[in-house]
Amino acid sequence: MVARHASPLEALLVDERFDGEINPFEPMSRHTTYRIGGPARYFARVHSVGALARVLEACKAVGKKWYIVGRGSNLLVADEGVDAAVIVLGRDFRSMRYDEEKSRLMLGAGVPLSAAVQEAFRRSLAGLEFAVGTPGSVGGALRMNAGSRDEWLGARVESVTSFSAEGGLVRRHGSEIEWGYRCSSFPADEILVECELNMEPADPFYIRGKMEASLKRRKATQPLRQPSCGSVFKNPEGASAGDLIERAGLKGSAVGGACISDVHANFIVNTGNATARDVLSLIELVQGKVLEAYGVALKPEVKLLGFE
Repeated sequence: MVARHASPLEALLVDERFDGEINPFEPMSRHTTYRIGGPARYFARVHSVGALARVLEACKAVGKKWYIVGRGSNLLVADEGVDAAVIVLGRDFRSMRYDEEKSRLMLGAGVPLSAAVQEAFRRSLAGLEFAVGTPGSVGGALRMNAGSRDEWLGARVESVTSFSAEGGLVRRHGSEIEWGYRCSSFPADEILVECELNMEPADPFYIRGKMEASLKRRKATQPLRQPSCGSVFKNPEGASAGDLIERAGLKGSAVGGACISDVHANFIVNTGNATARDVLSLIELVQGKVLEAYGVALKPEVKLLGFE
């Protein structure tokens, strides 16, 4: 039985037909690589497009904001939490298929990017080596056009399928999408659900060599043993955010449990007991000092949730 005063979102908690799970007041520290964050009013894991549609419909009915998140690798959630529905993609969005005839890898948006890299390697497909060791989901990597200076995911996209409450499922060809540095042209109200990537069959020893070189470089230049969100700031045109921060003398600077990494200055790490406010204070400190010293306004790459 559902109480008469229960909202549509609360009703889904006990609806056996709902293909997913909803947890009220779920600590987001369990779902971010920072291991920081207060509770989400509703934390929904949806296993199908139908379940996703029902959650969005319920949010609309009660005027509740919603946010889609992947594996929390590029996310800072406020200590007070977020008064919204936080949605993650489950079962049906974690499929991986390969069209051998067209040499295309079909990936659900909920697939961990690391799993996609390993699947490509298993099938001797070249094109994703640059992403080895990168946390996050395929959906998040698509939206931010993840990559390096020389390679990026958008260059591999044949098509992307998205879903919105108003428009349903929409499939776009890769050429219809604008791909930029750490950005793409997907509308904010659309949730990415699947993509097709053009891949190239290659010698597995060649692929392994590129993966090992990329992983070695990542281990040598990033503080992988401490919780972080990855790069905090986007690189300004023609410059390196990490270099600007280091030249401003900020390496090792700390606020509470948050510290600018000694390994890479564009990483703010959680030394064990950092709060979101600690991290945000360091972000603001860096922005102020770099602007003062070099006249460059650093823009955060990390997404902020619950700071409205």
